[in-house]
Amino acid sequence: IPEGIPLCVTISLSIGCSDMVREHVLVRKLAAVETLGSASVICSDKTGTLTSGKMTATDFALPESRDDPEISGERGLLVIQPSTCNASGDEQVEALLRCTALNTAAKVDPQSPGGLTGSPTEVAIVAGCQEAWGLKQVDAVREAFPQVYEIPFNSAAKWMLTVHVDAQTSEAATEYLAVLKGAPERVMALCSGMDVQLRAQAEASLEQLMGQGKRVLCLADKRLSGLGPQYKFEGSSAADANFAMDGGFVFRGLVALEDPPKEGAAEAVASIARAGARTIMVTGDHPATARAIARRIGIVPEPQDSEHSLAEEYRVITGAQLENFAPPNDCFDAKALEAEGLYELLAFWQRCVEHTRVFARVSPMHKRTIVRAYQTLGGHVVAMTGDGVNDAPALKEAEVGIAMGVRGTEVAKEASDIVILDDDLQSVVAGMQQGRLCSENLRKSILYTLCSKVPQALPTFAQLLGVPPALRPPHVLLVDIGTDIWTAIAYACQPAEHSLMEQKPRHPKRDRLVTCGMLTFSFGYTGALQSSMCWLCFFTMPKIWNLTMEGKARSSFSDAEDDANIAGMTMYYWTLVMGQVGAALAMTTTKSSLLTYGVPNGALNVCIVLEILLSLVIIYCKTFQDPFSTSALPLEKVWTGATACLVIVLFEEVRKWRLRSVATRRSFSRLSRRGSLDTGSAPPPTEGVHAAATGEVMAQVTVTAPSDESSGTGGRDDARLPPPSANDDRRLERATLRSVNTAASESW
Repeated sequence: IPEGIPLCVTISLSIGCSDMVREHVLVRKLAAVETLGSASVICSDKTGTLTSGKMTATDFALPESRDDPEISGERGLLVIQPSTCNASGDEQVEALLRCTALNTAAKVDPQSPGGLTGSPTEVAIVAGCQEAWGLKQVDAVREAFPQVYEIPFNSAAKWMLTVHVDAQTSEAATEYLAVLKGAPERVMALCSGMDVQLRAQAEASLEQLMGQGKRVLCLADKRLSGLGPQYKFEGSSAADANFAMDGGFVFRGLVALEDPPKEGAAEAVASIARAGARTIMVTGDHPATARAIARRIGIVPEPQDSEHSLAEEYRVITGAQLENFAPPNDCFDAKALEAEGLYELLAFWQRCVEHTRVFARVSPMHKRTIVRAYQTLGGHVVAMTGDGVNDAPALKEAEVGIAMGVRGTEVAKEASDIVILDDDLQSVVAGMQQGRLCSENLRKSILYTLCSKVPQALPTFAQLLGVPPALRPPHVLLVDIGTDIWTAIAYACQPAEHSLMEQKPRHPKRDRLVTCGMLTFSFGYTGALQSSMCWLCFFTMPKIWNLTMEGKARSSFSDAEDDANIAGMTMYYWTLVMGQVGAALAMTTTKSSLLTYGVPNGALNVCIVLEILLSLVIIYCKTFQDPFSTSALPLEKVWTGATACLVIVLFEEVRKWRLRSVATRRSFSRLSRRGSLDTGSAPPPTEGVHAAATGEVMAQVTVTAPSDESSGTGGRDDARLPPPSANDDRRLERATLRSVNTAASESW
């Protein structure tokens, strides 16, 4: 029974957690270490994760009111920058700046950088207003219009309202100023007095600014009169407010905020794509803004030909579309939906899972629906990032919930499996790589641990056939506790054998950590080799063969025969230990030769040396000989038992060489066929392979956008490739090695 495996797995995962902390990834649940490496879909927020989160007000767009012969009296939108804004005497500019100064959740804090605290959006708007108008003027406006009521921003309404009393009016004729700020489509719907031309100009400016990847907010105000100086405002939305909210607002303009992509975000997205996974942007921003940012960092590829029109149509999906196709009870069971006749709904979500890269204008509850769609319809392992209180259901639903350590709320952190300490997508990539390494090393640990079970169990059955005892319980405990457990744990420190982020993710359900192939390899191959060497060395000991032929029970052994049996058991134990040393060395790689890979794992090397020393102490120290039934072996027998290590390593080197040779031939055959397809005819045996391989290199170099394939493993570039040059040899070698690594890993 491999009783050491639970302990080995637990300690190995704990070591993986410690390694992840160095990558700014804090693991809250032990199983998430390995699961993150299996993620095939990464659903990420935009602000602060994919972008820097450092917003700046770059543009003000407001209705044009100046007399200008070039616009022939037409009303349009004037786009100005805060640094060049001249508000003196311009009623439209003053009205827009007044709205930005009054409607804000940012607070003055002299101790903070910039003197303001609050959300990055609010701080950026107020800072832009101060830059355009001056700090004194902003303070004067706030004193002239003190705030008396507020409806905070929420994800459902997508706007924020503040009400201010006009201090310049008399108490008998008190007037209030209601200022509205939020999503342009929601705010403009409450505005009146916008003619068709002004609305068209506003929408054109809106699309232009959003096409630059900027977040755009709309501002409007409304005078409220006849309410009295002591009027008590109530309500939390337009529906239950005790004052007119059904229209009448005056459109004052737009504010554009720039939140540039975070440094390294594009490289992180590309790394995720190479790893066979995909990055999905889930944001509350406008779809045009989200698409522009997603295209800049490589989440959304450039538009393809007409044959990909369906993919382009579903590339960006809005929350309104999700509402129209909301499944009953968030159930995505295909058979249940077909039984209810919801074929259109099922087709919509299947296309979203296959083609969509950006979900815009979504609410936190939409995130859970998106996660379930990828899990059920796509069979993906989903990692979801979140930072808000309302993100908790989606974090719980995903296989890996990832909370942000800097911006994240405590509720989100409690609901998550992993906390990213620096809110950086690159840390998620590092965590994925560490998770894959942990999974690979766990497999090696389990393979190594299972190898010794066959030679440990066979002596018990052999005794039934009259063979003298080859192992006693103390020997088994020595192998399990003194040899196997610590060496297996040392595999957790094993460095990566090859690039783990250039392989498809392992699906936990379809590709189990322990498979029938692994059991066959451990028991039927390595275990059989160890058993053969142990029995061979056992029967070379004096009198062991004679005792076997005589079929004597151990209770009837003479003193000389008992001494011979103890010597035989010692030989069997020593050979088993050296066989495990050979297995430990052989298991360090799955396909690479030890001659090229070496022995870089210092912890494993120390464990191997210690287990050899322990065995020699048990064999040669008289204090331990009687309790453990051992006796001193002649030097030649020590070297004979040590051949078990050499035999296993040699067998494994031959097997791995054969595996690499087969993988190389398959790779060249595949590249040759691809070269034939590209050129339209079969290439010569050598030059064709070289051209095809070089073509693969060139394709890998030029393709930078993530793949559109549902599996996330990458698409094919069927364009005709340039002929190879003399400088392509080294790249050909690297491409061949990558193909060999992938094919050999799949075979193993």
